[in-house]
Amino acid sequence: MSPPLSLLPKTFTPFLSFRSPPLTRLKTIVSARTMTSQSSQRVFQLRQDPLTGTSEWIIIDENDQAGAPVTSTDGLLATTSYLDMLNDTRRNRAYRLAIEKTITEPCHVLDIGAGTGLLSMMAARAMGGKEESGDSMVTACESYLPMVKLMRKVLHKNGMTKNINLINKRSDELKVGSDIASRADVLVSEILDSELLGEGLIPSLQHAHDMLLVENPKTVPYRATTYCQLVESTFLCNMHDLQSNEAKMSDGVRLVPPGLESLFGIKSQQYSMHVDAIEKEIKLLSEPVKIFEFDFWKRPESNGELEVHIEAINEGSVNAIISWWVLQLDSEGTIFYSTAPRWIESNNEIGVRDWCDHWKQCVWFTPGAGVSISKGENVHLHAAHTCTNILYNLKKTHEMTHSSFSTGDLQLTLPPERVAIYGDNIYRQSIFEATRNALQGKSHAQCLVIDDSLLLPVMALHSSNTSRVISLSPGLQENAAKYLEAIADLNGFSKARLEYFREGKSKLVEAYPSKIDLLIGEPYYYGLESGLPWQNLRFWKDRTLLDPALSQDAVVMPYKGVLRGCAMYLPDLWKSRCCLGSVEGFDHALVNATLGGCGDLPSGKDSPCLPFFIWQCGETKKLSKEFTVMEFDFSKPITGPCSGEVQIEFIKPGVCHGIALWMDWVMDKENSIVISTGPDERYWKQGVKLLGKPMTVEGPSSIGIQASLDPSSNGELIITHSLC
Repeated sequence: MSPPLSLLPKTFTPFLSFRSPPLTRLKTIVSARTMTSQSSQRVFQLRQDPLTGTSEWIIIDENDQAGAPVTSTDGLLATTSYLDMLNDTRRNRAYRLAIEKTITEPCHVLDIGAGTGLLSMMAARAMGGKEESGDSMVTACESYLPMVKLMRKVLHKNGMTKNINLINKRSDELKVGSDIASRADVLVSEILDSELLGEGLIPSLQHAHDMLLVENPKTVPYRATTYCQLVESTFLCNMHDLQSNEAKMSDGVRLVPPGLESLFGIKSQQYSMHVDAIEKEIKLLSEPVKIFEFDFWKRPESNGELEVHIEAINEGSVNAIISWWVLQLDSEGTIFYSTAPRWIESNNEIGVRDWCDHWKQCVWFTPGAGVSISKGENVHLHAAHTCTNILYNLKKTHEMTHSSFSTGDLQLTLPPERVAIYGDNIYRQSIFEATRNALQGKSHAQCLVIDDSLLLPVMALHSSNTSRVISLSPGLQENAAKYLEAIADLNGFSKARLEYFREGKSKLVEAYPSKIDLLIGEPYYYGLESGLPWQNLRFWKDRTLLDPALSQDAVVMPYKGVLRGCAMYLPDLWKSRCCLGSVEGFDHALVNATLGGCGDLPSGKDSPCLPFFIWQCGETKKLSKEFTVMEFDFSKPITGPCSGEVQIEFIKPGVCHGIALWMDWVMDKENSIVISTGPDERYWKQGVKLLGKPMTVEGPSSIGIQASLDPSSNGELIITHSLC
C-alpha cells in the first residue's frame, strides 16, 4: 500500500505534480531511498530539464563528507513554502501558546513532520530543560532528507541537539522499542494543507494513535473544524464550465460538443486559491455552514458523510462552494487559527489573518452553469470525506444536480485556469486568427502541433478544409489522442485529417523530412502550470529538434517569445518570503538561503525567482512601465546561449519589493497578434524576483535586470538584478 501523502518525502515540483492547488507547502516528489555500506541514508531525487522535459536522478547524501561531490539542496527547498509558513507570526504564536499551555511537565512528545524543528524546540523548551530525565524526551519525525539536514543545523544553532531525537523516517515507519523507547504522551504536528486533509492528516493520526501514542494523549492542535459557504461568481464559473462559454462563441469550434460533456473537465476535488482577491466578484448565497470536525486527540475515521440543510440568503446560481477551516489548538478552546476569507467576521481570539500563501481557501465547483436557488429556499448539501479529500454534492429538495464527470475510461482533466483560457473569447479569437493567417495560401498543408494544446489541432482543421494535422501532446499523450479522435467527427472533420504521432520526435523527422508546412504551439505543456512562465520555452527546444522536418517555407507559430517585466510594490509577498531571524525565540537565520529568502542573505546568495498569481498576492501596485528584457526568435533553431538586459524606468513613487516577469507570445511575423501572460491576465502565473531589500522610489533611481539562457546546461533561465 502506498503511504499517505504526508508520509512521503515532499517538495514543490511542477513537472511531477499534476494536482491543483499550486504551491501548497509541499508537493510529492519522485524519489527513492537507499542505505550505503556505512549505513548512512541516501536519497535519489528526480530533476527535470525545463527545456527538454528529460529527467535525471540527483543524489542527496545524509552526510556531507569532505572531498565528496557537492549536491546543493538549496534549490529543492527554496521552491517550497516552508519560509512562508515560518513567516506566519500568527500561526507560530498560536502554536507556541498552545504548546506551553499543554506541556507543563516532563513527558514524551512526538512531532510528526518536524520541518525545521520549530514545534519540537517549543515542546522541549516547555518542559523546562528537563528532557533528559526519566521518560521525558522529544521525538522529531521528518521524512525528507534535505529538510532533516537543515533541521540538524537549526537544532545545533539553538543548543537543542541533546533535547530532541531527530529520526529521518516516515511516521508510519517508526516502531516502539527500536526507534522510540515508549509511546508518546503528547502529539504536536502541522500536517495540514488548504483543504485540511490533503497532506494525509487522517492516515497519519490513525497510525499514530494505533502504534505511537498512549491512550488519551494530549495533542496540539486539539481539533480542526471545516466550514463552507455557497457563492455565485462568474469568474469561478468560467474556470470549469467551458461548454456554456463555447455556446456563446462564433468560431465554430467545440472542445466540449453537446453529448460529450463527460469527456472534458477539471478534477473533482477542491481547488485552493486566495478568494479575497475576487471578493467584489462574489455574491454570497448562504451563511457559513459548519461541516466536519476532526479531533486530533482520538483516532479519526477514514470516511465520513453528512447531510446539511442550507437556507439561501440571496437569489442566484450556486457556481461554487468556498471552504476553509478553523484550528482549535488547546483543549479549553481559547487559542485558534483560521483560514477563513476576510469577509467572515472572526471572534477576538482568531482575529483577521495576515496574507500568507501556505494556506489559502478552497473552491469546489458545482457542475455545469450551477444550481439556481431563490432567497429563503432550502437546499441540501451532501458532504463526504475520504482520507485525503472533502467532497460536496449540492442538491435542491428532492432533486439532485446532474454530475458532468464521467467514470468511464476517457475523461480528460485540465487545471481550472486552462479551462477558463479555452473559454475566453478574446483568446480564442487570437488563436483562430493567427492559425488562419498562418495557413493562408497553403494548400494541403501539413500542420504539426508540438505541445499539449487541445485547441490548436481543432483550430487548424477548422481554418483550412485541406489541411492535415499531426499532434504530439507530450504531456497528455494517449488521453489527448483519444480525446481529439472523439471530438473530430462532431466538429465536422474527417479522422483521416488528424493523426496523433506516438513514436517520438526523432521518428517524426524520419517520417516527415522537410514536409511540415506549419509548426505551432500555444505554447502550453501539461504539468507546467505551476512552474515559471518561461518554462514553456520548451517549445523553442522542440522546434529546434524538429527543424529537419520543416519545409523550406514553413511557418512557425508563435513567431517569437518576449520576456517582459514590471517593477512592483508587493508588501504582502515580501513579508511572506523575507529572511528569518528569531522565530518565537529560536534562531532561524541560517535557513534563509536554503529556503529561498529575500533580504539579509549571505554574500553570494540570491533569492530565487518563484511563480505566483500576482493578482492573488495581497496588496500590489505597478511602479514602472512594462519593459522587455529579451526576445527569443522561434523562426530559427536555438544555436547557443542568449541574454538580455534592461534598465527599469519608474513612473510612480513608492516602495519596490520586486520585479514581475512573464512571457508574451508573438504569434505572427507582423507582431499583430500578441498573447500576454502578464499580471493583468489572471489565468497565468508570473515569475517574481524579489529584491535584496525593498527600494524606496522618490527621485531618479533605477534597477538593472539581466537574463541569460544556456540551452546546453540545465535549461534554466537565470535572472539577476542590480541597483543603480
